[in-house]
Amino acid sequence: MQLFAHAHATHPQWRMAAALVLAQLRAQMALPGYAATPSLALLYITDHYAPHAQDILDHLSAELPEVTDWAGTVGVGIAANNVEYFDEPALAVMLCDLSPDQYRVFSGVAPLPPGGSDAAGFVAHTALLHADPGAHDLGELIVEMAERTQSGYVFGGLVGSRSASVQFATSSAGHLRGQGAVGGVFTGGISGVAFGPEVALISRVTQGAQPIDREREITAIDGSLVLTLDGEPALDLLLDELGVSLAQPQQAMERLRRTLVGLTLPQHRLDDAPVQRHGQFGPEVMVRHIIGLDPARRGVAIAEHPPLGARLAFCERHAQAARADLIRVCSEIREELAPETLGMGGMDADPVEQDPAPPRRITGAVYVSCSGRGGLHFGAPSAELQIVRRALGDVPLVGFFAGGEIAHQQLYGYTGVLTVFTAAA
Repeated sequence: MQLFAHAHATHPQWRMAAALVLAQLRAQMALPGYAATPSLALLYITDHYAPHAQDILDHLSAELPEVTDWAGTVGVGIAANNVEYFDEPALAVMLCDLSPDQYRVFSGVAPLPPGGSDAAGFVAHTALLHADPGAHDLGELIVEMAERTQSGYVFGGLVGSRSASVQFATSSAGHLRGQGAVGGVFTGGISGVAFGPEVALISRVTQGAQPIDREREITAIDGSLVLTLDGEPALDLLLDELGVSLAQPQQAMERLRRTLVGLTLPQHRLDDAPVQRHGQFGPEVMVRHIIGLDPARRGVAIAEHPPLGARLAFCERHAQAARADLIRVCSEIREELAPETLGMGGMDADPVEQDPAPPRRITGAVYVSCSGRGGLHFGAPSAELQIVRRALGDVPLVGFFAGGEIAHQQLYGYTGVLTVFTAAA
């Protein structure tokens, strides 16, 4: 597998940005070590270009006739190697050097078949998902997609747009039709790319929130209103942990607006050890907003409907913790690529000790980060992507800033999902 050609550009006029991107792609495709005839492209645009999505796809497809399959979406920001474009007109493209029999582009109206295998013998091992946040039963759709893969692991994010929430999905088998769109651009549902078992991936979730205090079990709940934690009133525990009182509402509300909750559902619990104060959340934790308080019932309303027995920790966004956790997941990926690793690992690693695996290298990467992490959250423009580059090196990378992140079979918030394609070194 050769390096994936990748390019990115910003310009008030999309045609100028596309011209810059095409020039970069063609220059890379002519270099030794890069794929000269890739067939799959990932395309991400900022929402400034959303009204021109069809024109952009048509233009790029015509200029790159060797690329027969396209997938992607729109975000308030997009990611590329060492740089982010946030709240400005921009686009990024990566041309993936994958065998056509090892991937399938799909959409909600042209889905993967049950079991993830088709008549041509393709079997889905994992999948990159782009999902509309307004899709009905979104959580169930994500789980259903994961169940159509061998590994049960999917990754990606929710479309993030202040205008049209467009997705790109077109394949060599013909445009994926739906909702009146016949040109490969549509809205609603889920689209993406399924990858076969020969496509080697390593994927990690990095959290952006830090627990304020220990994790507790939800012992009474009414819908989204958490009433008690470990048998104690949830609101009293929250106010005590924050050191505020409703008798001073202005001070309390300022603090409460910065507070979130981290949830661990019973089926996702890795062990029974509580999160320690100033600890780090693991990938099993979903961060959700606090959406209200009920002083009469001493409850805390959250943007989720967790079951009894789920565990909850009050938390807050924390730039330093987010930076440290991003460095940690990049280090884990580097370790999996190293010769001394016990095996490839990845989505379904065998815990039994194996012979040392041969060294591998990164041929391309996709990074989906929360729109709440973009911009200056890491201290400076593009700081988040610069951390990735320092940790992984100058690797081809594209991605977008999402309205929610997808990994495993869960929908996350305030996280980053970093996935790398690997090949023998």
